[in-house]
Amino acid sequence: MTFHSRKLLLSAALFLGLAATASAEDVKLRYLASQGGLSAHELAAELGYFEGTGITLENIGYAAGGPASLIALASGDAEIGSAATAAVLNSIVSGNDFVAAYPSNGINKEVQSIFYVLEDSPIKSIKDIAGKSVAVNTLGAHLDYTIREALHKEGLPSDAANQVVVPGPQLEQVLRSGQVDVSAFGYWQTTFEGAARKNGGLRAIFGDTEVLGEIAGGFVVLRRDFVKAHPEAAKTFVEQSARALDYAREHPEETRKVFAKALEKRGENPDIAQYFQGFGVRAGGLPVERDVQFWIDVLVREGKLKEGQLSARQVLYSPETATN
Repeated sequence: MTFHSRKLLLSAALFLGLAATASAEDVKLRYLASQGGLSAHELAAELGYFEGTGITLENIGYAAGGPASLIALASGDAEIGSAATAAVLNSIVSGNDFVAAYPSNGINKEVQSIFYVLEDSPIKSIKDIAGKSVAVNTLGAHLDYTIREALHKEGLPSDAANQVVVPGPQLEQVLRSGQVDVSAFGYWQTTFEGAARKNGGLRAIFGDTEVLGEIAGGFVVLRRDFVKAHPEAAKTFVEQSARALDYAREHPEETRKVFAKALEKRGENPDIAQYFQGFGVRAGGLPVERDVQFWIDVLVREGKLKEGQLSARQVLYSPETATN
């Protein structure tokens, strides 16, 4: 190949690359962050996965919990929400046309929500939490429903425990000071859980994997009208976020370093990044139907949904979502 031919090929390649970049739709996605946590789309942005795609992320503050995130999504104040699967389904049942884009976290033996008591507490099992105060980050989300399901499986009323809302950074403090009997550290709060465990004097009574099995803990959520208006951006967002989930599983130490830098930029304590246990999501970062169907069945049992009213396929994102 002559020098002139190589030059023509190089020019053509550069032109095609610039054309592809220029044709990428510029889309800004606003979201609420979680204290002490990092979502896969935040990790993807830190790793540069959205560069050249036209997608930019904007952190507009912190969410007290998943339901608050969904309210911001429904109102149009944010393009990205994130909440426990049961909370997402409840929001859809209430009339919000949401799509579960990708699993925000999963629960398994390595990554799970853990319910702690003080070492000398008389509470030994799930049955013992009936009538006791349990600190959770928010009501109507994962920990709330995990407690309800745990009590139901023990043959107790699902509302037998007294749930108290406590921000993640204060979970250890309220337990050690005796303000609550139990503190529930969510699967997305492994940083706070690790720091509390290191300080000693606590005892785990159960984890949510014992109650729910291995399952997606929650989902990152988009509005269906957004997906229809920006199908390529939605597809890229999901694909690159799932790619970041795989990166975190394959490169845990490197992820903790990225996590620490991200927390520091947000003005949070970067030292807690060392306790990050991963996202707990299966390889490929994609959900299976049970991740959603399990909670649909629970809501049907509780009378919040009618049999057949909602299916997992209606809720989960697919590239065809924009045309349905």
